[in-house]
Amino acid sequence: MFQQELLANGVRVVTEEIPYVNSISIGIWVKVGSRYETEENNGVSHFIEHMLFKGTKNRTAKDIANSIDKIGGQLNAFTSKECTCFYAKVLDSHFDIALDVLADMFFYSNFSQEEIEKEKGVVVEEINMYEDSPEDLVHDLFSQVVWTGNPLGMSILGTEESLARMTREDILDYFHKNYIPQNIVVSVVGNFKHLDAMKKIRKYFEQVESRPAAANQIQKPGFSPECSVKKKVTEQVHLCLGFDGIEVKNSAFYPMLVVNNVFGGAMSSRLFQKIREDKGLTYSVFSYPSSFEDCGLFSIYAGMKPSQLKNVAELIMEEIAIIKKSGITEEELYDSKEQLKGSYILGLESTSSRMISIGKSELLLERIYSPAEILEKIDKVDMERVNAVIQDLFRTDNMGIAIIGSVEADTEIRSLFK
Repeated sequence: MFQQELLANGVRVVTEEIPYVNSISIGIWVKVGSRYETEENNGVSHFIEHMLFKGTKNRTAKDIANSIDKIGGQLNAFTSKECTCFYAKVLDSHFDIALDVLADMFFYSNFSQEEIEKEKGVVVEEINMYEDSPEDLVHDLFSQVVWTGNPLGMSILGTEESLARMTREDILDYFHKNYIPQNIVVSVVGNFKHLDAMKKIRKYFEQVESRPAAANQIQKPGFSPECSVKKKVTEQVHLCLGFDGIEVKNSAFYPMLVVNNVFGGAMSSRLFQKIREDKGLTYSVFSYPSSFEDCGLFSIYAGMKPSQLKNVAELIMEEIAIIKKSGITEEELYDSKEQLKGSYILGLESTSSRMISIGKSELLLERIYSPAEILEKIDKVDMERVNAVIQDLFRTDNMGIAIIGSVEADTEIRSLFK
């Protein structure tokens, strides 16, 4: 059972007691990510995530790592386009240690000039590593081309140029404007007592003074059906194409998940079976939705030999035409819903997955849906809603394309997707 509390300064706390496990997962969530940045400070949210591991007033970077390593726990963080999360998973007997380490990082990080300069080098190497992974990079290229001019299209990592001009003052200013109580959610799942946990959480988190929120006026991006080709010497051509999608609060969200499963989201999907299993043209081919507060994307990825790009493009467009014309079958509808329910329920067996689920829901949706509510939403998906989503999603006259690899001119590429 979820429990929610609002601290006096505006920090939200969500917990779920699970007495039959031996672990606890704790997450500190902040409603800040790359969509809150500008071209000038692109990458600052992700950089701050790194800096919180680089030493505090009480611990060195090695002490931070040691504190969790020596008790067999896990300590990590991630930055997305809309939020940042710092989290730990430990045995239930080590709850106090995990909370103390996370709070120390969160409130007392040094942001020393020396560590900032060193970490810039680390993040540049992370960017370079990403550049060497075209199968990952093509998804960023796709969002950049269809959301040109909007922060949602920018890289979470930033660029070498934006990192170079980032000063300590810039970083601290961004941190103090965005790491404020009303942007923070603490989520805890595992074997603990809610009242005991709340006493300890209040000790750390009620000390933060409430401050006015920064004037972050996020803008909904317009979808641009553009084509971008990045020529790169690679063994494979990496293709990402797609359409304007559905925001996370939209009633069509779950029907879209059902459609995605059937079209390209699973091993039994039409894309996978046709292009990989039947034709043997790719190792990896799939579709996936990305849903945000006010917008979304529906993307299709395939990696193949350059000589097979035309064949794969034709097969993808053929499958789009088939699903638009004939929809899906009753059997596919039933199987897709069962797969969604099974995947969701299995995910609930991990305290860290449940911590992420309730923390992210509270932060971005400002409410938590119970498992029963989620299953009901999936069960309510019917053929009428599925068909409406299919027609709304697959608008081939409004399609973006991104390709990385040894390919021909942009104009010739676009002609493959008619």
